[in-house]
Amino acid sequence: MTPLSTGDPESIGGYTLLGRLGTGGMGVVYLGVSASGRRVAVKLVHGPYAQEEEFRTRFRQEIRAARRVSGAFTAPVVDADPDADRPWMATLYVPALNLAEVVLKDGPLSQRELRSLGLGLTEALRDIHRVGLVHRDLKPGNVLMTEDGPRVIDFGISRASDNQHLTTTGRMIGTPPFMSPEQLASPRDVTPASDVFSLGSLLVFAAVGTGPFDTGSPYITGYQVVFGTPDLDGVPEALLGIVEGCLDKEPAARPELTDIHRMLRALPESDATGSPKTPSARSQDRPRPRSAAATTSSASAATGTGSTGSTGSDPATGTGPGTSAGPGTGTDTGTGTDTGTGKRRRARTLFIGLGVALAVAGLGVGVSVFASVRDTPSASPAAVSDATARAASLPAGWRPWRKQLRYDVKGVPLDYGSPGCVAEGSALFCGGTGFTAARIDAASGRALWRTGTRPQGVQPIGVRDGLVYVYEDPDDSTRRVLALDAATGHRRWQRDISKSEDAVLYDGGLLTLSPDYSSFVAYGPSGRELWQAPSRREYCTPSVLGGVPHALCSKGTEPGQAPIKLMSLGPGSLAETATLPKKAQALGTVGGQPLFLAPQTAKDVYESGYERPYNALLRVDPETGQVRRTPLAHPLTGAATLVDGVVYFVRSDGSVTAVSADSGRQLWQKVTDVESLSAPAVSATYKRVYFSNRFGRLLALDSRTGAEAWRTSALDDPGDKAQSCPPRVLIVKDAIVALAGDTAFSRSPDGST
Repeated sequence: MTPLSTGDPESIGGYTLLGRLGTGGMGVVYLGVSASGRRVAVKLVHGPYAQEEEFRTRFRQEIRAARRVSGAFTAPVVDADPDADRPWMATLYVPALNLAEVVLKDGPLSQRELRSLGLGLTEALRDIHRVGLVHRDLKPGNVLMTEDGPRVIDFGISRASDNQHLTTTGRMIGTPPFMSPEQLASPRDVTPASDVFSLGSLLVFAAVGTGPFDTGSPYITGYQVVFGTPDLDGVPEALLGIVEGCLDKEPAARPELTDIHRMLRALPESDATGSPKTPSARSQDRPRPRSAAATTSSASAATGTGSTGSTGSDPATGTGPGTSAGPGTGTDTGTGTDTGTGKRRRARTLFIGLGVALAVAGLGVGVSVFASVRDTPSASPAAVSDATARAASLPAGWRPWRKQLRYDVKGVPLDYGSPGCVAEGSALFCGGTGFTAARIDAASGRALWRTGTRPQGVQPIGVRDGLVYVYEDPDDSTRRVLALDAATGHRRWQRDISKSEDAVLYDGGLLTLSPDYSSFVAYGPSGRELWQAPSRREYCTPSVLGGVPHALCSKGTEPGQAPIKLMSLGPGSLAETATLPKKAQALGTVGGQPLFLAPQTAKDVYESGYERPYNALLRVDPETGQVRRTPLAHPLTGAATLVDGVVYFVRSDGSVTAVSADSGRQLWQKVTDVESLSAPAVSATYKRVYFSNRFGRLLALDSRTGAEAWRTSALDDPGDKAQSCPPRVLIVKDAIVALAGDTAFSRSPDGST
């Protein structure tokens, strides 16, 4: 539990709040106490979701579902108000670790403990099924391990027979390693037998430390659940028959809960000779299993679940000891691929010949959503499953939108520099004709505020720590940087800077060049000057590589006319780190070391369409100044961008080449017919590289192979700056935000509208 923070309420529904148990995208979970001293977990929905009627309907369903379940091994709802300005729900607080945490801490359970766990879970599922519900997310993070038996929590994605229209719209909900085959292949056909399958997977996890279908990839994990043979190595022989029955691929062939309960009761109540009998003995005798918290790629994020939201996930959670029972408060750590005994689990094989590609449609916190999608080159958006867009982690209330980045003001000239946008988290800030900057609602495209009426020929610099940094040019000789309040647009502070050099954000502040070019100046978020460093008489420009402030200097009055000196910056200090070739291009950092492109030729060529060839990567050791040269297999041209250890070369003719920033090896090359592409934006979730072109056409390539995943049509009218302004593309949560001309627009991860 963490203390209440500024802005947290002191009480909700008559319950005094003591602290935070967890927080996530859908809400916050607090530890509360009633006037009589009863402790509860209070789940308070975030404000934006309270405005969505569909969300309120789902929240009411969650409350009804949880209230209908009562038993010794489930946690009851004690109070709720789904119609409050901010809906909330209070559940019984249970101070206990969940099963994933117990296994991580003390190792797999003994046979006696497995028997007790299985009996408790069977009785809990019996109570859930008795009232017409299917849990659909039985996993280690949703099982609290109390002294008198397990407690099953989180009914937020349960399916009730009288609410199927809200929960079976094609959305596949659950956590892949513990889902049933029918949840992945046919979510509308889920029955109580699905929970029986999950029970089998959970018992294997408790007995071994990893699930029966775990792999290092969620793609293959899902495939294994549907088609693969479960890995039951290490499961006690007495439990094998029960587990094998639960994990039958056919729902009708799985045993009933009454039969499972009877078989579990028949197991010995004490451990076999030599078996560990206590948690302390387990921790000594068996190495700890590998925690899924370290391998969240194969499951959901290690923060628990609660899924009342439109994307199927609500990461409002509690963590660690004291985690409360009830929807949205468990801790999901998933599973790893090693039992911790030094013996690697049996490798799984993906049988491509079956002709089914199981692809991740989206991984929310605690609730993972799968869709069956065939990833083929040149696929149209219509070929991508509709479930993909619904599964994405999009800004609350998101829908496709389009916004003109112009604000006509009488008497103000309208034609000036390039519009542009910057983003941080789910906040989007844009500059355009007629305003200095505006905050754009990333969900709807609506302008929440705009500031300034004088056109500025620049894009916003960036956003950090609640501030948006933009430029202002009050006259021909003066330029200043402004810090605006991100929430309101109000001016917080301003500083005059060099007229000709950009200001750049680094980890800790804003780096600028003084108006007279004599010194580098760093400002903190408050506007206070942090330090100065002397500038040289030679040409120098501020630069940030890997969040660290640098200067790039060369002799002469113009950049690129002499070898480039990489300078380190600090209070009162400008020190040379390394010398790089003329026309070398800074890309960023790899492993904490600055990375540059080495040009094949430094000639200035003034021909239309000329693109300078580069033939090597240059990596600088910041400690020694040593420059390591890594040759490319052949010279490459185009605009180069470094993203997540890969350098993407994008040519004007639409060809894209991906190169490893570490080895220089070409990973793939794709020749497209989409000209004038933007710099790439890479989605780690969907393994996609997104581009926009000048006319608003979006292109998505597979980041692993370069295969075309989908493309969209161009905008019907991107505005009068389409030819003159470079396109851009950003990722806001999982939504794509692109710029073409003076138009910004947003699309889902599959490009659909």
